[in-house]
Amino acid sequence: MSAITRTEVEHVAKLARLKLTEEEAERYTKDLNAILEFAKKLDELDTSNVEPTSHATDVKNVMREDVNRASLPREEALRNSPEHEEGQLKVPAVFE
Repeated sequence: MSAITRTEVEHVAKLARLKLTEEEAERYTKDLNAILEFAKKLDELDTSNVEPTSHATDVKNVMREDVNRASLPREEALRNSPEHEEGQLKVPAVFE
């Protein structure tokens, strides 16, 4: 039994709005299962002495410290806006 079925491949393609030919659906099913089989080989490795990491290299935060400082007065910030109302930017409504 394969880890990923052809039905699942076709479902994901539909979600991605891709139209697959019969040959493509069959090939992607085989290819994805081959990838999963290859990834299963990692289970054979002894990682008991390997410390868990989130990145392959040491990552440091390069952001500056937060410092309170004065900001623009509201009137000046709104001065160049095309529309504002009651001290807030007015933007068009967004509908899906």
